[in-house]
This record gives sequence, C-alpha cells and structure tokens, in this order.
Amino acid sequence: MTVHFVGAGPGAADLITVRGRDIIAAAPVCLYAGALVPEELLAVCPDGVRKVDTANLTLDEIVAEMVAAHEAGSDVARLHSGDPSVFSAMAEQMRRLDAAGIPYDVTPGVPAFAAAAASLRQELTVPAVGQTVVLTRTSARATPMPPGEDLGTLGKSGATMVLHLAVHRVDEVVAELLPNYGPTCPVAVVAYASRVDEVILRGTLADIADRVRDAGIRRTAVIIVGRVLDPGGFCDSHLYSAARERP
Repeated sequence: MTVHFVGAGPGAADLITVRGRDIIAAAPVCLYAGALVPEELLAVCPDGVRKVDTANLTLDEIVAEMVAAHEAGSDVARLHSGDPSVFSAMAEQMRRLDAAGIPYDVTPGVPAFAAAAASLRQELTVPAVGQTVVLTRTSARATPMPPGEDLGTLGKSGATMVLHLAVHRVDEVVAELLPNYGPTCPVAVVAYASRVDEVILRGTLADIADRVRDAGIRRTAVIIVGRVLDPGGFCDSHLYSAARERP
C-alpha cells in the first residue's frame, strides 16, 4: 500500500489535479482536514471508504490511521489544503512513515497564494517592479520562526511578501513591514480564495488593518504586500520581445 499525500487545493472542489482526484476516487481510506477540505471533493471517494476528519486529531492519531491502513493493505489518500509543500505539516508525517517503513508519494495542488493571485487577477512577478516572492508566516499561535526570518529582516529586500496564517495579527504585520515598505505600499488580503464566500480587500499598509477588522476576517486568508499589486507603467517582459533572439 501507499500513503498518497494530495494537495487538495485552496477550497474550490474543481481546483485539484486530475491525478489527485483519481487518487481520492480509488483510495479505500481518506484522511482530510474537515475545516479546510471541501465536502464536495469527498464526493468522489469510492463506496465503503473510511473517511477520517483529522482536524482534531494529534499527529500520533493521524499516523496510527496510516499504520492501520498499511497493516490492512489499504492505500491512503491524505488530503492537505492548498499545496502540501508549504505550511502543511507533511514533513513530520513523512518522518514517522519513514521510521515505520511505510511508502508514500506526493501529488501537488493549487496553493492558496496562487488562488489569491488569480482572484486578484495579478501576476506576482512584474518586469522591473518585482521578481522575487517571499512566502512566509508569523510565529504567533504557531512554532517559532527561525532566526533571521522575522518580517523586518525579510522585508529589507522589498520583495513581494505573501503571508499565510497571519491575518489574525494584521496590526503587528503592518508594524513590522512599514519601515521597509512604507505606508503607501499596496496590500491585498484574500480570504477563502476560490470559494463562494471569498472576500477580497485592497488597500495600503496605512489602512489595510482597519479594512480587515471592518470585514471581520480572522482566519483562512492570505496577505500579499508589494508594488506588483499596483505596478503602473511597467516594461514588457523580454520573454516575448521582438528583439529576443529566436532559436
């Protein structure tokens, strides 16, 4: 048997790869976080599937489900919201599976920041405006950030900043970013990206905290900070330039 880690996407049930959908449709065991994975996606599960909501389980309890499936010879679809390569807690599960000798693989998914950019109709890498994207979070209510990965340090480059798991402390985020980005820097907050209840807020570092509070957003949101959100008259990319040498 195999444990299949599957990126279940940002929320919309149809934002999943064909491979991921096929794995869900075939696996006799499905582990998922009920608060983040849409019920519509579970509709493709096969008859008789064992569905386990992991939202309130410990790591030991989650791995125990995988071990039990392994002993029964049953494949597992382990669903993670967004893409499992970022902020998914997949690594610690893999470490336990390695120790138990249980095979696994990974199917990528649509990450929340990509869904947010799509909803904003924005490219996050704009020629001569911003070519670097920093994906990060804050340490409140989570494991501490490593040394040198605080927002003040990361923001010194002026790169486009994408923050997950941080909207509940938007005031602190703004305070840490203001010295490097300035009060007029454009900001967007996208909550529940791709879902029917999606909320999009646009503003600047000077007013985004008030906008977030007024909208009552406390979770499941991505904060994007950077001048690529309002790039003005930027130059065309070299990719399609008539001056570019063609093979």
